[in-house]
Amino acid sequence: MPIGLLWVALAPRTAYQISGGKALLADPEAGTLIAADGWFAVVTAAAGLLCGVAAYLLAGRLGEFGMLAGTAVGAGAAAVVAWRLGHVIGLSAYHHALRAGGDGTLVRAPLALHAFGVVLAWPLTAAVVFGLLEALDVAGRESRRRLAAGDPGRGGAGQPDQVGGGQFDLEATPTGRDVDRREP
Repeated sequence: MPIGLLWVALAPRTAYQISGGKALLADPEAGTLIAADGWFAVVTAAAGLLCGVAAYLLAGRLGEFGMLAGTAVGAGAAAVVAWRLGHVIGLSAYHHALRAGGDGTLVRAPLALHAFGVVLAWPLTAAVVFGLLEALDVAGRESRRRLAAGDPGRGGAGQPDQVGGGQFDLEATPTGRDVDRREP
């Protein structure tokens, strides 16, 4: 998955020092652990932006709700796959370096997420972008629907284009007569 590979290419890896066969942070004040989470959020939010726009453009043909739900679920699954792929890259080399390296050897750990909430950056961004585009009606779908239905959309309540005469339309009910004709 390209997003996981992009995360691996951009995010810094944390350096660990081997001591007694265990990996200890080489610099406890290093911000690389936080930076890895931040880069994941940035990369997946950008993917969410693209997915939200693509879903909005396709929703005109396929329906809004189904497209939004599918995009959110798919983006969530893609974010998990990107996270796991980014973590797996370099994992075997890291374990090999731990086994083979002596005390004092510096090794770079594979990427890992410590703030698991960033996995939601992709689906949330996609849903927000989709919702904003839908609210702004960028593609003008609502006006095309009204024109296709024969409603120019200019009239309000009580206007000539109002549909009435139904059972619950009190203005269309003749006076002195029962609407459902149950009374004699």
